[in-house]
Amino acid sequence: MTNIVTRFAPSPTGEMHLGNVRTALLNWLYARQHGGRFLLRFEDTDQDRSQQVFVDSIKQDLQWLGLNWDGEALFQSAHAPSHRKVLNDLAEQGSAYRCFCSESQLSIDRKLATSRGLPPRYAGRCRSLTKAESDSRSQSESFVWRLAVHAEQGDVVVSDILRGDVLFVRRDLDDPVVVRSDGSFTFLLPNAIDDALDGITHAMRGDDHLTNSAYQVWMLQQLALNVPAYLHHGLLLGADGAKLSKRTGSHSVVELNRSGLLPEALIQSMARLGHPNLPDDVAGLDALAKVFRADQVSTSAVKWSDDEMWRWHTRLLHKLDIATLTAMLVPMFEGEDDKRLQEFSALIAGNMERIEDARAFQRLLDVSAPLEDEVCSAIQAAGADFFSAAEACLESSGKLDWRNWSQSIKEQTGCKGKELFMPLRAALTGTLHGPEMSAVVQFLGRDGVKERIHQLQESLA
Repeated sequence: MTNIVTRFAPSPTGEMHLGNVRTALLNWLYARQHGGRFLLRFEDTDQDRSQQVFVDSIKQDLQWLGLNWDGEALFQSAHAPSHRKVLNDLAEQGSAYRCFCSESQLSIDRKLATSRGLPPRYAGRCRSLTKAESDSRSQSESFVWRLAVHAEQGDVVVSDILRGDVLFVRRDLDDPVVVRSDGSFTFLLPNAIDDALDGITHAMRGDDHLTNSAYQVWMLQQLALNVPAYLHHGLLLGADGAKLSKRTGSHSVVELNRSGLLPEALIQSMARLGHPNLPDDVAGLDALAKVFRADQVSTSAVKWSDDEMWRWHTRLLHKLDIATLTAMLVPMFEGEDDKRLQEFSALIAGNMERIEDARAFQRLLDVSAPLEDEVCSAIQAAGADFFSAAEACLESSGKLDWRNWSQSIKEQTGCKGKELFMPLRAALTGTLHGPEMSAVVQFLGRDGVKERIHQLQESLA
């Protein structure tokens, strides 16, 4: 196999979203699996909307996800002279032409075609203009540039890793616009030419680009440039089967990062969408690259699931070593003693589904931490006499032991089961669930337990 070169080519006009992640991941996995190169290219020809802040954001998102790219990031705008030269070359050989039709005329044409049961393609009104006529009219009239793809005979073949050779009959294709009336290029020409200039061997993207690929293959063939192999994967949909949007669960990568999500959770859940044969015990990007099969990616649309992503997050969170988990909790408990925070992390690790769940156990570190209403209710239901008895039993006990202490409280108060354990857990941890109480008592020590019981006994009294 030739040296593989893939690319991720986002437009820096907004934040990176879930659909971008899937495309970037598939291209990254394929390149790494074959020892190839993965390029990052910003398609920034829309100068009015392209912003440096989005360039920086997308780079940070890829780094957070571990999708490292090879070499410097590329910018489509740097190839602008090449795009203009290619347009001129296409025009010289009759493969591109100026179109002077007004939007109102095009709208009439579309309605007429639809009324006849025909697809709303361009009618070809300007295709037959001579060069002299076109040059003359261009001095005073507005125009766009179109590719002269439509023809009564001939085919275009798109080689697709998933679909094999996809045949497009030219009489069914349009003459697409490649340059707008303001002189800016549409997606079609710069994207294809940059792939050729950058040596892209494989381009993986959504199947909504399949027809675009037919136009680009035709254009590259007119220019005698290399045509990449394509993979058009099924689109990413919301849980309800509709196009992914904010309402149906779409998120920016920035939002997911801020939510405390482990990046590998997004990678693992995304890699398995439309690729059901990936084993569940595969961890890490490098391991995924070894088992990834491009030819097994589904051509059908797939539904995104936040629940599945967070299930992966919890699973991976529980596998973290304590040092890593502690480092992630440092910003949340700034100023806490390192050794104490590490012991705290070890205590609550098994009771966390998300990083922010650690906040619920803040009372273990800070007796003044605010209590949730349901916790206060459990404490108030037990009453001052219960905590007075708990404090007295603590004072009279020898070595602090959860089993002996709770048994003494049971004998003093007559409480048992939840009536006994729930208020004690609420008093010591600030939650109604969590680690084994024997471990909690050991973590707090006699002084820590006494401080929390006494505080509540006084407040209730």
